[in-house]
Amino acid sequence: PSGGILPSIKLVTENEASGRVKEIYEDIKATMGWSFVPETFQMIAHDPSHLDSYWANYKQTMTAGRLDLKTKKLIAYLVSVMNNCGV
Repeated sequence: PSGGILPSIKLVTENEASGRVKEIYEDIKATMGWSFVPETFQMIAHDPSHLDSYWANYKQTMTAGRLDLKTKKLIAYLVSVMNNCGV
């Protein structure tokens, strides 16, 4: 296939989201202060229970603790860059 190494993964876009997925998307945006839902969440939203679990873990990791949220986001960004993720 053209365009990359990985096969295409159908995303559950914000416009397509309904029910529990839509609720989680709204929580993601509100909690993180984002105006959009990142594709990492949209990729796994075909299984609402998986999305729910992933979001709960992500939210727990990304809330302030010993490191503030800004530092955690910077670390996540740098790891993505180092791993050649398209950020």
